[in-house]
Amino acid sequence: MSPSVPLQEMIRAIRSARTQCEERGVIQRECAAIRDQFRQADNNGGRTHNLAKLLYVHMLGYPAHFGQMECVRMIASPRYSEKRVGYLGAMLLLDEKQDASLLITNSIKNDLSHSSQYVQALALCTLACMGSAEMCRDLAPEIDRLLRASNSYIKKKAALCAIHIVRKVPDLWELFAPTARSLLAEKHHGVLHGAVVLITKLCECNPETLARFRKTVPDLVHIMKGLVMSGYSPEHDVAGISDPFLQVRILRLLRILGRNNEAASDAMNDLLAQVATNTDSTKTAGNAVLYETVLTVLDIKSESGLRVLAVNILGRFLLNNDRNIRYIAMTSLQKIVGTDHTAVQRHRGTIVDCLKDQDASVKRRALELSLALVSTSNIRSMMKELLHFLSSCPPELRAQAASGIFHAAERYAPSQRWHIDTILHVLTTAGGDVRDETVPNLIQLITNASELHCYTVHKLYRALLTDISQQSLVQVACWCIGEYGDLLLRGECQEMEPVQVTEDHVLNALETVLQSHMSSPATRGFALTAIMKLSTRVTDNVDRIRRLVSIYGSCIDVELQQRAVEYNALFRKYDHMRAAVLERMPVIEKNSPGHTNGESAGDASKEVQGSKVQQGEPLLPQPPTNQVCDLLDLLGGSEEALQQTPVQSGTALGLPVTTTGPAAGGDLLDLLGGLDLTPQAPAPAMAVYEKNSVTLMLSCEKQSESGMTVTLTASNSSDADISSFTLQAAVPKSIQLHMKAPSGDALPARGSAKVTQMVVLNNPNKVNLKMRIRISYSSQGATFQDTIQIDSFPGL
Repeated sequence: MSPSVPLQEMIRAIRSARTQCEERGVIQRECAAIRDQFRQADNNGGRTHNLAKLLYVHMLGYPAHFGQMECVRMIASPRYSEKRVGYLGAMLLLDEKQDASLLITNSIKNDLSHSSQYVQALALCTLACMGSAEMCRDLAPEIDRLLRASNSYIKKKAALCAIHIVRKVPDLWELFAPTARSLLAEKHHGVLHGAVVLITKLCECNPETLARFRKTVPDLVHIMKGLVMSGYSPEHDVAGISDPFLQVRILRLLRILGRNNEAASDAMNDLLAQVATNTDSTKTAGNAVLYETVLTVLDIKSESGLRVLAVNILGRFLLNNDRNIRYIAMTSLQKIVGTDHTAVQRHRGTIVDCLKDQDASVKRRALELSLALVSTSNIRSMMKELLHFLSSCPPELRAQAASGIFHAAERYAPSQRWHIDTILHVLTTAGGDVRDETVPNLIQLITNASELHCYTVHKLYRALLTDISQQSLVQVACWCIGEYGDLLLRGECQEMEPVQVTEDHVLNALETVLQSHMSSPATRGFALTAIMKLSTRVTDNVDRIRRLVSIYGSCIDVELQQRAVEYNALFRKYDHMRAAVLERMPVIEKNSPGHTNGESAGDASKEVQGSKVQQGEPLLPQPPTNQVCDLLDLLGGSEEALQQTPVQSGTALGLPVTTTGPAAGGDLLDLLGGLDLTPQAPAPAMAVYEKNSVTLMLSCEKQSESGMTVTLTASNSSDADISSFTLQAAVPKSIQLHMKAPSGDALPARGSAKVTQMVVLNNPNKVNLKMRIRISYSSQGATFQDTIQIDSFPGL
């Protein structure tokens, strides 16, 4: 290719290349020719031509850094044609991090004082695009001078440049504050737009300017009324709306100025009502203005009637065919449902209809808003819709829907039977997507509803016969059958149609759960314990239960094997205590009245913990909790110690324990010199991250001279679930790091569960330990990522 080919010919040659290799060859030949011509001092005629071709190469993603100095030389040229291409090249090839950008500072300063407005505009655009903090400090007085010029074209460019300067150097806000206010008196829409954006940036960077610019609210209201009431203007009309871009910017500024200020809010109430009623909502431009109006009304101290009008506008948005408009409407309603619950309730039917939308994002927002609208008055109708949605919702929404239904049922359940039926319906539909704490919470609910024990065990037994794939449902069913099997066998249930159930039928169902490949180890543990508990509730099949339990004494699952061995020992050695150990579990008291299914707090877990031990693991009678019991076992004196301190058979059930005689092994402690067997204090922990309701705790435990284990524990105190939670760690190169698998990647709401990450460090050179941790997670459709530096470690 000839070095002098025009830009169009080079573009045509690149586009006609059949392979990427051929394209690279064309560009390499052309770049080599451009380099040669850049070195020629007398190549004045082709400088713009060559730089334009180089900029096209840069746009294709190929390196073009060798043209930076050519841009600097062309900016200093007196010709406008060369300045234009030079400034364009500077905006594309240079940035504030490169030293070459400092070389054009003097040229920009000279061009800001040029007699041609177009040269001044080139300098302003370049400074606004890539000006560094140093350049902004040096040229800020020139920009302030141009803001006071009489040329509207220059004022508009200077206002945009001032915005960049304030963003880069917030300390310069005092320089532009007086000029920005005076620009509001301009008639040119471009200048007004730049002035409004500049004032908005000043208010965001420095809250001290709010009091000064609140005095401009009447001027902004006057400008806005002129835009709303003005007739057709071809220069500014967009789909029948007069300059919607300027209207949106003014409304955003009014929202900032009216926030938490009654005087400013009162001054703009009439205007907002006028905009809300007179703006055409059939076009996208009108909807944009209406949406900003709604956000402004909801953010300032507006009148109640105006807030209702704003909610009604969002209700109209829900009927729009554009899914984006429906999505932003539900997002806005979600923010105000707590303060304007009654007004949002009027659009409940439309919101529920959005659950049927094909778009996943709209479905998610509709689900969140529908759950927030549930109240005592509409719990039955809303729950019917939510359960219907749960049966057909996408898999990624089932966990959120189930958790929300549990929370709503806990707060607004009209009766205990309705509450139990609702949770069982969820477990039947989406039992594999519920949280782990759902099972103990439901067990607690059932134990407290003593009059519904017969009804619940019959219903769960039928559900167990129908489907054993939903693990949570199967676990609760096994627990209820083990606890209330006598009520099931009795067959007397007034709430349901009586069904004759025999002992063999119940044992067959539980044995099917034990042998099913779909049952998890935890579910098999529930089933085995239920079978064991039935040994005190049946009369004819005790031998069959003994045989079933003995089979699992050699199970490959260690947990199941341990249970079976303990149950076999209960049959053989302690058969006289079996009835007392396996008796019905007492009612569990609620320690925290506000805990809910699907979001139990720490107290709720403690409430159910005792019940899980009794139901899931009825252990053998334990020796007295003496500090030297293990030593006595080793020395062969445990039997004598047990004889001296007998234990009643009801210890596992909370019955009193009586002890006689002195503590066994007291002399042995003296012999060993007062052996201290007190447990060690847990490793100290400190909070290293607290943001967006996410807390990350760090604790350390030294394993050796050079090795240590760092434990990171994350919790979520917000009302929304957090997903895709990941931790990444980095340490100095001389330290060896090994991250073990985390306990999970989801943080349920209100701290109901935590994620633990173990990090093993080896520091053979004993250098100063530092760690950098990157945290990333998703919450309510938004993705967050933060990096923290840890320089001190507790306990070291």
